[in-house]
Amino acid sequence: MRITEAARQLGTTPRMLRYREALGLLPRSRSEHTAQRQYDDRDLAAVQLALDLERRYDVTPAALAFALRALAEPSVAADIRNLGYRTGRLSAPPTQAEIDRERALRWLGRSGVLPPRPR
Repeated sequence: MRITEAARQLGTTPRMLRYREALGLLPRSRSEHTAQRQYDDRDLAAVQLALDLERRYDVTPAALAFALRALAEPSVAADIRNLGYRTGRLSAPPTQAEIDRERALRWLGRSGVLPPRPR
């Protein structure tokens, strides 16, 4: 479907869908024969999930896009963890075993937050 119909179904605007696409929150979907954007049910489901997360956690689309970047790029995640330790939002760096455990759980599709470490 075209961008105007997709926006209508999602309760948003074509401009907001273009913005989300630019942020990487929506795949770049173009028709083979025209330069027009085309969206399918999977694209709409991804946008709906993003909208739900933004509402639930009170974040902007840009913040959500940055969170995805932090999950995808280990160096970004490490810098954010470092900031968390320096500001006191995180209590202690995870051990290598905890990092490996979290990575294994993620690969299995059962990831969660690392459990608190005993003090």
